[in-house]
Amino acid sequence: MQIPDSYNQKNSLFNAMNRFIGAVNNMDQTVMVPNLLRDVPLTDGDDLKANGTGPGPGPSPGPSPGPADGYFQRDSDMYGSYILLKSIRDDIEWGVLQGDERRREKAAAAAAEVTHAAVAGEDDLEKQFHFHLHGLHMVLSKLTLRANTLTSRYKEEVGCGN
Repeated sequence: MQIPDSYNQKNSLFNAMNRFIGAVNNMDQTVMVPNLLRDVPLTDGDDLKANGTGPGPGPSPGPSPGPADGYFQRDSDMYGSYILLKSIRDDIEWGVLQGDERRREKAAAAAAEVTHAAVAGEDDLEKQFHFHLHGLHMVLSKLTLRANTLTSRYKEEVGCGN
């Protein structure tokens, strides 16, 4: 049985992950010399909107502070974004490999969440799920945009056409 591709399916988390992985794979195949990306600054949201590839009004696709700061520490130029995007793709495809320190931090955070969830009750679980699902979808969309932008900028830098 085949299900028609509806609007909801196009915006599913699975499809967002596939779009992101596809964009990073395309970027990885296009960028033949990653070192050319060193010291090339990232574009800001205005450049993305001017090229017609931006998400429209709203925050730029740049990194935001938060629990995933470990990802964004390497993200100072296009080379940092390239490494970041490949790392996130690998984490999605193969799982997250973490050091002992990161495991301890996550274990402490998980214990605090379990305590909070037990106090908040099970009615909050659906709200929490939708909140995190929405957040993950937004982050994946921004990362996909960044991968596509990096691919386009690399082509401009090396003088390639489409």
